[in-house]
Amino acid sequence: MTRPEPVFALIDCNSFYASCERVFRPDLARTPIVVLSNNDGCVIARSYDAKPFVKMGQPYFQIRDHLRRNGVVAFSSNYALYGEISERVMTIIESMVPATEIYSIDECFADLTGIPGDLTRFGREIRARILKHTGIPVGVGIARTKTLAKLANHTAKRLLAHTGGVVDICEPFRRDWTLRNTEVGEVWGVGKRMRAHFEAMGIKTAMDLAQADAWTLRQKFSVVIEKTARELAGTPCLELSEADPPKQEICCSRMFGTRQSEIEPIKEAVATYTQRAAEKLRAQGSMCKKIRVSIRTGMFNPEEAKYANGALVELPYPTNDVRLLTKAAVEAVNRLFRPGFKYSKAEVLLMDLRQPGEFTEDLFAASQSAAAGKVMEVLDEINGRWGRGTLRAASVPSDPAWAMRRELMSQSFTTRLDQLWTVKCN
Repeated sequence: MTRPEPVFALIDCNSFYASCERVFRPDLARTPIVVLSNNDGCVIARSYDAKPFVKMGQPYFQIRDHLRRNGVVAFSSNYALYGEISERVMTIIESMVPATEIYSIDECFADLTGIPGDLTRFGREIRARILKHTGIPVGVGIARTKTLAKLANHTAKRLLAHTGGVVDICEPFRRDWTLRNTEVGEVWGVGKRMRAHFEAMGIKTAMDLAQADAWTLRQKFSVVIEKTARELAGTPCLELSEADPPKQEICCSRMFGTRQSEIEPIKEAVATYTQRAAEKLRAQGSMCKKIRVSIRTGMFNPEEAKYANGALVELPYPTNDVRLLTKAAVEAVNRLFRPGFKYSKAEVLLMDLRQPGEFTEDLFAASQSAAAGKVMEVLDEINGRWGRGTLRAASVPSDPAWAMRRELMSQSFTTRLDQLWTVKCN
């Protein structure tokens, strides 16, 4: 029996952060929106209609008045909201296709191999269901390889008025038209520096790259570029990865809302970051044997004294117990802190991560008790049901003064009972 040719789809949420803000603010459906980075620093996301007014990465304090004059609404980043809506989008996709690979918070590859009928129509069904159940618009690109699916998705959004947000380039004629009409810099994985090298070789379009000699590309650049060219030519080189392997390190790092010169707020911050990192640790079923804690001042203000330091802590045994992890991390701050400095950031890095049973220890070495593991299970169950932070270490404040500035943040409509969406009837 002949195996059917592979078919991939790339489903990408349009202007995802801005679209999430619009879900619970229908009054902003036609209003340009930008989303800001940590501490309301710079623009990290724009709705399509905001792009003529602002560039990515522009500092907010420089363009605040400009945005206001042009009717552009700014939001602080609300990652809890974006993560929850992303999970809902991915769940819908997973219910409609045989297999998926979540590529990022707003992108997902799907395996459409063997699905009968008109794939363009099927793509429109995916798009319509996501829009109906989440309010998020998406683009769908369908092709024989993952790289071509990414290119088809780019075309679907670039020519939205003509494509309706779905493009299928499985047929050679459609594939070749797309390749000829796409600049090489728009190909997945080709950055500005690589684009300059390609153009010097006369490779200006995606079609030029697809027709280039793959072996020459491998020798001159890398095997990754060789695979990109082969994929553009229609030869699948990248498989769908259904599950990511457990991370080898887990980091939680944040800028403070204001500079901190006392040790206690920094300890609170480190305890908070440790709690978040421990949640991720338990979510992937891992144990941790080492922690690295670091703190630093701002590095760019010439008028401020600069200091940065870190400490590596060896734990007595592999653990996922947030109580032990927090105690070790907070004690490290005592060794790192130096008075007289204005600190801007702290970081907690969980290292030497392995699955239970993978650590080779001495027969008489201490180990995490079954009771501690049970306590963590109950902790996660309660926080999963009633919201993050319902149960937490006593050293973790609920509303810290050092937290990131988010003066323009929307409500946590989907994750906090006290911030549910309300509708007023006149």
